[in-house]
Amino acid sequence: MPEARASAELTNRVGLHARPSVKLTQIAKRFSARIEIATSLDGPWTDAKSPVKIMRIKAVRGEILHVKAFGADAASAVAAVVDLVQRNFDEE
Repeated sequence: MPEARASAELTNRVGLHARPSVKLTQIAKRFSARIEIATSLDGPWTDAKSPVKIMRIKAVRGEILHVKAFGADAASAVAAVVDLVQRNFDEE
């Protein structure tokens, strides 16, 4: 099964809270790959398609968000999530 991984720093003001979490899950749901997010490479890893689970991460500005995906479109999924984070969730 294809796998992809990448990381991006949270540079938006509010970090991974309500609106950014929803935007991240909306992007993740566009892909068939299983996508997971963590603030540490050791985990815990969280399902990127669950807004409630993503909000529980409570990542703040300056933290590194690690993304991994498994499935046919894993590379595209990881690239899309990292791009969203690097664009500050289109909020600034």
